[in-house]
Amino acid sequence: MTTSTLKTAGHTEGVRRPGRWLALSVLVLAVLLVAVDATVLGLATPFLSEDLKPSGTQLLWIGDVYSFVIAGLLVSMGSLGDRIGRKKLLLIGATAFGAVSVLNAYATSPEMMIVARALLGVAGATLMPSTLALIRNLFHDPRERSLAIGIWGAMASAGAAVGPVVGGFLLEHFWWGSVFLINLPVMAVLVLVGIKLIPESKNPDPGPWDLPSVALSLVGLIGIVYAIKELASHGISLDAGVAALLGAAALTWFVRRQLTLPAPLLDMRLFRHRGFSGAVLADLLTILGLSGLVFFLSQFFQLVQGRQPLEAGLAELPAAVGAVTAGLIAGLVARRFSVRSVVAGGLAAVGLSLAVLTTLDQHTGYPLLGAALLVVGVGAGFAFTVTADVILSSVPKEQAGSASAVSETAYELGAALGIAVLGSIVTGVYRDFATPADVPSDIASAAHESLGGAVEASGALAPDTATALVSAAQEAFVDGLRIAAGVGAAVLLATAVAAWFLLRGQKLEDGVEH
Repeated sequence: MTTSTLKTAGHTEGVRRPGRWLALSVLVLAVLLVAVDATVLGLATPFLSEDLKPSGTQLLWIGDVYSFVIAGLLVSMGSLGDRIGRKKLLLIGATAFGAVSVLNAYATSPEMMIVARALLGVAGATLMPSTLALIRNLFHDPRERSLAIGIWGAMASAGAAVGPVVGGFLLEHFWWGSVFLINLPVMAVLVLVGIKLIPESKNPDPGPWDLPSVALSLVGLIGIVYAIKELASHGISLDAGVAALLGAAALTWFVRRQLTLPAPLLDMRLFRHRGFSGAVLADLLTILGLSGLVFFLSQFFQLVQGRQPLEAGLAELPAAVGAVTAGLIAGLVARRFSVRSVVAGGLAAVGLSLAVLTTLDQHTGYPLLGAALLVVGVGAGFAFTVTADVILSSVPKEQAGSASAVSETAYELGAALGIAVLGSIVTGVYRDFATPADVPSDIASAAHESLGGAVEASGALAPDTATALVSAAQEAFVDGLRIAAGVGAAVLLATAVAAWFLLRGQKLEDGVEH
């Protein structure tokens, strides 16, 4: 069946497209990998620190820049897919993602690693909106589409939790660069199968791709995120103020420009829809809580509780199990009860789990941590899947790429903010810990950069002094983690209340599209 036939097909042809579920399996493979890459570094951080010796700031950038660049480019790439074809953009992006993964694996300095992660973010930005937009065009039956989006959402959420397991296995058997080389065979399968199975789709009348809008969205989003990161890490500073002003100015200009363009990069009128706006906000903050928690618990399990990388990764698996299970039944539950109860309930579950973690200490047993991760996964799976469905259902098929990009921007911005804001709180508290009196100043300085740095630096000290240094560093890290969990809990619970009101009356589609 040709693309043009698909565009005009009624439900008899469009609803039951042959091979649609196999095509979906290829699309979610891409989503899983992009999500895995956002968190896989959490476990590799101690090994990477030992090899590349980054400063604390460089380490945060290595963790953050991937998500920052993706967040900054998603709207632009979603709009580009609407114009040149979503399948074409997906296949180009998959090829680039595989190639740049090699650069990441063989980085020889912190600066090279930051650049390589940024380039991986550029490639990742082409994949995420393309996958969700293609689902919108593969599945014309709303109930089937809800299940497809559930599978997609489950993979996106699970990727954040599966990353540490995959990373843990690889780190116990190979060097840290192997966590990037796993991308190559997966992307090869995606390209080869995708060429055959995925139908092309695009906006039949898209208008030109506006490059000034691309630049404004990139500068605006990265400026705002950088400012938040700096404020949380170092308090009010000239750098943070300039970045915030530049980001806010660029985003304001971006919005004004979109409202005047005949073919905008992003149709800002979508945000007049209360359900659409509420879903985007819920998306962003669900992932903020999930990604921040997973990223820092990876380090807690390894560097505080002394687990091996694979054991630490497996310890986070309940989040993936919860997210996958909830994602698969989210559409059904939202139709049985209501969109707002499922989304608000999911957000509240994540918030309450984070609140439980404010009781954390170095010796907290696994049953409590595992239960908290399971509830976080279930809450995130419900909230994220239903909001993605609401976002896609709110727009015409022709704008699927732009709407998907908004959903994905919320996801990636949430991931970046989760690591940046919660991470900066952890780092800020950690840096103030008191080192034992007999620790030399150069070792004390290295220990204050990161917990991994403290563990490594302690190797040059006498056993008793080393134990005292590591114990003080671990205690400070856990103090920071408790405060970050409290902040995250407050944000998520407030968002649950907001979602209850913003999503009032919102329903998922039933029946068949014509």
